[in-house]
Amino acid sequence: MNIESVNKTEYPKLIKIWEASVRATHDFLSEDDLQALKPLILGQYFDAVNLTCAKTNTGAIAGFCGVHDGNIEMLFIAPEMRGQGIGALLASHAIAAQNATKVDVNEQNPQALGFYQRIGFVVTGRSPTDGQGKPYPLLHMTLQKMQKPAW
Repeated sequence: MNIESVNKTEYPKLIKIWEASVRATHDFLSEDDLQALKPLILGQYFDAVNLTCAKTNTGAIAGFCGVHDGNIEMLFIAPEMRGQGIGALLASHAIAAQNATKVDVNEQNPQALGFYQRIGFVVTGRSPTDGQGKPYPLLHMTLQKMQKPAW
């Protein structure tokens, strides 16, 4: 697996990974929510973060991470690639190379919460709504100490 900067020409691949990943892990989102987010992510959010991706030896994108101001704003793995350490690899890169020490996690996404806890993040706060004011509580997490993933 190689970590590389994302080129804008790869955005269509990233949005497909984002959508597949969200459908696999964010069952609390309605279809309307998902469809409303998609153009925002593609048209605004990708450009607002420093994007890196994990590519296989064949050049296929397995997942991506976006960091802004020390905050992991997005980390999504292609569903068929989950469980292979790609998320930990991208998070480790974000921490080491981009000084990421914070992340917000949807409270209704226990898989993401557990993932970040396993690599050393702790919950330091909670907001009752997400960044768009929707009733999806966010858990604010801060890196305590980077842990080696168990897998």
